Amino acid sequence: MPQRYLLSIDSGGIRGIIPTMALVKLETTTGKLTRDVFSFVAGTSTGAIIAAAIVAGVPAARILDLYINRTPEIFTASLWKWIKLVFFGSRYSVEKLHDLIAEVIDPNQSWTLNDSPIDMLLTAKRIADGMPWYFVRDNRMNSGCTGRLGLVECTTASAAAPTYFQPWTITGDKIPVQCEQVGTLVDGAVGVTGNPVYQACIEAFDYTPDYMPKETITVSLGTGRFKNRKEPKWIGGWLEWVLAELLESPGEQQTEITQRHFPEMTFYRIDTELKENIGLDDARNIGRLVEYGERLAKKIDWEAILAGTETRFRIGSNNTLWEQYKVQVI
Repeated sequence: MPQRYLLSIDSGGIRGIIPTMALVKLETTTGKLTRDVFSFVAGTSTGAIIAAAIVAGVPAARILDLYINRTPEIFTASLWKWIKLVFFGSRYSVEKLHDLIAEVIDPNQSWTLNDSPIDMLLTAKRIADGMPWYFVRDNRMNSGCTGRLGLVECTTASAAAPTYFQPWTITGDKIPVQCEQVGTLVDGAVGVTGNPVYQACIEAFDYTPDYMPKETITVSLGTGRFKNRKEPKWIGGWLEWVLAELLESPGEQQTEITQRHFPEMTFYRIDTELKENIGLDDARNIGRLVEYGERLAKKIDWEAILAGTETRFRIGSNNTLWEQYKVQVI
């Protein structure tokens, strides 16, 4: 019987509404906070915000309220955002994002990663050399270089998506002298960790005590996928397409890599197909995202997933199961 539960949450901006609604159902079903069900939580960008809130003990219903009622404060719709993009390289204020994350997760900004009661992983990428950073608690099996960093700071860095927010700098006053300085970072989704499930499994099984694939149930939550983008016709359209591919396309690739690398692990991928292209900052479609989230949540049998017996969302070594997953529309 599996003894560990690992949760991974994708990037996706305001589409974080979708996995959060899945977690609301989890907490309603179990009567527990998500951190009391999962012993390891990972996230990138919006997934990092959700993961950080989970480890801080914020109920999923409150996280959902943040997305529905507070994100419009961040993603303001105006001509000014495009002027800012042209002249300053970003549309929205990363300071406002940081302050909202702090308000919800840790108002006093006193939490470090080592204060997390469960294992965790947040991803970011350094601008200077493209080096990926994986923010985790310190333990006897890893380098012990990130656990003293602030939870809010690491979450903000992971959520600083290029062209949406300015990069976020983490200073080295709390980093052990033998460790490399962090520096200025952007969203960890740039490149490969839009879906951080593979990196989370590597961290758990290779660098964290007491995790084994055959004794772990892993759940990877997506933020919705759109498969019918129009062919770009001008430079702005191509730039938007390239950015979307950088931030979102690795999602299903990471699912397949994880299954191939850890075939003995009980593995679930839960996501839904979007009928329209809802942008990372499209606060006008919050109601539509709630509809997607509700529809998906109704199909999730959390009791069966936690028991390892659910089959609808399970990814297996059997090719039929994998093909069924790839064409499935929830």
